[in-house]
Amino acid sequence: MFQDRARIRVKAGRGGDGGLSFRREKHVPKGGPDGGDGGRGGDVVLVADADLRDLSAFHSKTVFDARRGGNGRGTRKHGADGDDVVLAVPVGTQVTDVADGTLVADLAHAGARVVVARGGSGGRGNSNFATPIRQTPRFAETGLLGESRELDLRLKLMADAACAGLPNAGKSSLLRRLSNARPKVADYPFTTLQPVLGTVDGPDGRQLTVADVPGLIEGASEGIGLGHAFLAHLERARLLLHVIDASEGDAGERFRVIDAELAQYGAGLDERPQLVVLNKADLLTEPAPFAVADERIVGVARVSCATGQGIDDLKRMLFALCPAVPEPDVEVAPELPEFLEYRPQPPQRRRFRVLRTDRGFRVVGAAPEGAELEEALRAAGVRKGIEVEIGDEVFEWE
Repeated sequence: MFQDRARIRVKAGRGGDGGLSFRREKHVPKGGPDGGDGGRGGDVVLVADADLRDLSAFHSKTVFDARRGGNGRGTRKHGADGDDVVLAVPVGTQVTDVADGTLVADLAHAGARVVVARGGSGGRGNSNFATPIRQTPRFAETGLLGESRELDLRLKLMADAACAGLPNAGKSSLLRRLSNARPKVADYPFTTLQPVLGTVDGPDGRQLTVADVPGLIEGASEGIGLGHAFLAHLERARLLLHVIDASEGDAGERFRVIDAELAQYGAGLDERPQLVVLNKADLLTEPAPFAVADERIVGVARVSCATGQGIDDLKRMLFALCPAVPEPDVEVAPELPEFLEYRPQPPQRRRFRVLRTDRGFRVVGAAPEGAELEEALRAAGVRKGIEVEIGDEVFEWE
């Protein structure tokens, strides 16, 4: 089943702990501290993949955790960075933070990527804290926690043209005639329950993508019927194919019903160029009349999906109205990147740090209270009976 929405939880890896170690070699009685730094935790990254068509992969698995960084070791050996988790999503996926509703990224082209959760930095080993006065520091930093967040993924199909119209107007039949898609076709309303994409081949080798969504009815923008859930898939289309059943007469009124729903929905759909397709011309003895005067109407085509009448002319109109998008001029704009990379704002650095000592843990800086402190200590590995030092206070963890 086509899935255009998903909710996932992502958690970046925690940074590795710094090493608490001293050089121990024969004939070197005072080798000094040699603990290496911990590795950085892995990130969680989303990448737009042109080979994917929907978000169904995120309905069986919704929680993704990156690997933590490795701990620092003796002889100043640094821990390895944690592996990133790279999640492929379809082109056209929008990523929203559930907590505050902000748009994190709009992955509108293949290769676009976003780091949605950053891994925590690794702790410094005790070799970093040696000074002429403190020559044997018996503590090292613990790694910081990685970011975690809940995200909404919403797919908006990337299509050159999209079909809009009342149920049973013949949108699916038109897509079958125009493209390589094979949507279900039947003589009853709401045959199409999920969006369908098709590719139209041009005579010069160029291709266009055309989308078919469930039919719209009056009130669709307010949630009535099926099509309201899929109006978002029309937003990215360069051209709307407004399909009307010409055999039922009053094509102008049918046009106004759907056009009013597009205007109510917003997102610029009421400003999009429209190619009116009067379908089922084989059922009429004379060409279907259409007298609507609107500057957004860029053409009117009379076709029959049953017999193929007018389909070739419609294809030519499609390619004329959807010209090829010019490639960016690298010489004019040499700074233009190969792909855009979106990143959320980096988190503020923690006001305190947890140090691992040879007796337990020490909290330095502006130590918090309650759940925040407990979470930080538990992440550092505190256990029952371990000594914890906060300022001048020392106690055993229970």
